[in-house]
Amino acid sequence: MKKILIANRGEIAVRIMRSAHEMNIATVAVFSEADRLSAHVLYANEAVCIGESPSNLSYLNIEKIIRACKATNADAVHPGYGFLSENPLFAEALEKEGIKLIGPSPEAMRIMGNKLSAKEAALDYQIPMIKGTKSAINNIEQAKLQAEEIGFPILIKAAAGGGGKGMRAVKSKENFEEELKLAISEAKSAFGDDSVFLESYIISPKHIEIQILADEYGNIIHLFERECSIQRRHQKVVEEAPSPILPEKIRQAMGKSAIDVARSCNYIGAGTVEFILDENFNFYFLEMNTRLQVEHPITEMITGVDIVKEQIKIAQGKALTLKQEELKINGHAIELRIYAEDPANNFLPDMGTLQTYKLPEGPGIRVDNAYAAGMEISVYYDPMIAKLVAWGSSREEAIRRMDRAIDEYEITGIQSTLAFGKFVMNHPVFKEGKYNTGFVESYFNNATVVSENEEEAKIAALLMNHLFSEKRNSINNKVNLTEETQQPSTNWKRNRINN
Repeated sequence: MKKILIANRGEIAVRIMRSAHEMNIATVAVFSEADRLSAHVLYANEAVCIGESPSNLSYLNIEKIIRACKATNADAVHPGYGFLSENPLFAEALEKEGIKLIGPSPEAMRIMGNKLSAKEAALDYQIPMIKGTKSAINNIEQAKLQAEEIGFPILIKAAAGGGGKGMRAVKSKENFEEELKLAISEAKSAFGDDSVFLESYIISPKHIEIQILADEYGNIIHLFERECSIQRRHQKVVEEAPSPILPEKIRQAMGKSAIDVARSCNYIGAGTVEFILDENFNFYFLEMNTRLQVEHPITEMITGVDIVKEQIKIAQGKALTLKQEELKINGHAIELRIYAEDPANNFLPDMGTLQTYKLPEGPGIRVDNAYAAGMEISVYYDPMIAKLVAWGSSREEAIRRMDRAIDEYEITGIQSTLAFGKFVMNHPVFKEGKYNTGFVESYFNNATVVSENEEEAKIAALLMNHLFSEKRNSINNKVNLTEETQQPSTNWKRNRINN
């Protein structure tokens, strides 16, 4: 494997490239018109424009990505997360062209990509399951009877996709039918699949996930757990590893279950098995993500394992050299996702230019980032800017380092989740580790994230705007946007895949 095309953008593309370069593997970036000046484009050895800004015309276009592979003679594709990373049609298209996907088989993606088929596969290994229906709802009257049999409150869930879409919590039978129809409609709109099923609703659980690695020789290990209970709209914002409350006995049981879930679908590569944990430490299988997770850095920080390198080695046909008994948890790590969102306005996405952008530094701090001052936050893609990670020899030290790093992280020009992260780090419930998925709804007060120095920040932004505008103009001069003019003074060559 001499050259890898990264079918993604932003911080995850840069992060994958770094590991590939350390392995002396060349990298190819693909980019849309909106991403011509992006960090991943300049960092790669080669870069290929694959289309217009909307993702369906670029990053989600299978044909254009395969043509980019052929144009650059890429041996393999790393899909990162999001976009095509869990799309079995993409995996099959690459396989047909003789291009290696750094990821699982199309069959494993299909099984685990649907929550009902995932549960069916996992049941063969006696994995604990939440009480619920075993098949998709196809009759409303029958669904009403099933809901009463399960018992309210009920959770209606889309069989396909994730991110909280097609999910409805129903407290009583009076509004069950209305919520069911809304969930079906939302699932159809979001995933093109209106299949939904019912589960018993576990109130205020903890969200625990296990990172696994599996090679093609049947070797499967887990890299311990991540706690992902700080969420807004069923999407994670703060994660930590290990969980602050998990007893060793439960950790081992969950690790074994995660390995069995991977075994149930003949999984190969890196994946994450997600569980719900109730207040009595009973855990239940939720789903499996057949890709690299956004929050993988915290697992790397506590284990010393480069998960991307392991993915590449597995795709090269190499056996795992890591042994379960040799893996140890070293210290504690916390990740804050830095989103261009306004926490004081229900986390609504923000857009604009990064007028000031200064990263934190110092012991135990890692920032997976792909932005710089003067760059714009695009309306076309997910609003995540970067991932701020703090490691400490203890959880207390990790929290203090995260708190300090948030103070050092300077962002003006757009709203961000930095202030929310500060709120979480200093909340007594978080410090005690006793939080659950209801943390934001229970404790978060929008007014707490409004900066006391908002007016000073505006003045500073105005004073510095001229300087950063000049810097951006300088960048534009170095990296001309037209193909007829001088190429950038970097080690990449520009290609273009026509529409």
